[in-house]
Amino acid sequence: MPTRALFVTRLYEADLDADVGELAASIRALAADDAAGRQWSREHRYPGYTSYASLNDLPRRDPVIADVGRALNRHAALFARDLAWTTKPKMDSLWVNLLRGAGHHSAHIHPHSSLSGTFYVEVPEGSGAIRFEDPRLPMMMAAPTRAADAPEEQRPFVTVEPRPGLLLLWESWLRHEVLPGKGKGERLSISFNFA
Repeated sequence: MPTRALFVTRLYEADLDADVGELAASIRALAADDAAGRQWSREHRYPGYTSYASLNDLPRRDPVIADVGRALNRHAALFARDLAWTTKPKMDSLWVNLLRGAGHHSAHIHPHSSLSGTFYVEVPEGSGAIRFEDPRLPMMMAAPTRAADAPEEQRPFVTVEPRPGLLLLWESWLRHEVLPGKGKGERLSISFNFA
């Protein structure tokens, strides 16, 4: 019997041609200079550094980050077209992350945004993957367990292994998390929201 896919959740994936070496240097310089970001990270037990709550002008501060921002705008427009949106997304915020060792980020969404995403700059061996959750899970009260080899689109969770240069975009309501890392290095990334 034929079946149809309904209410599909899309994940945009692309390789971004950016100077990850220069971006890594910029992220580390920001981490060293941004006392407010380091304090926020400590207070919120973020295992490393994030400029999420301290700097809202990174593309104006750093030309390499500005280049990434322009590329993100192009990719967001392509993704919006794929989603059949009638409006063009507008970048709302962009921040850098330096996540250490076994650091992780619990499951969350990005309220007040339409698109969200991450661009991976430096990904040492053992870095935690990003995991996306089927948005219907809270409503599946009596759903049977899925087979371990179920197709990706039928799994309750989908995990993506990060790599330098990887860009991921998703609709902001999609719950996601960074799984704990198993390495000792620093995973560098740039995260962002579009309105």
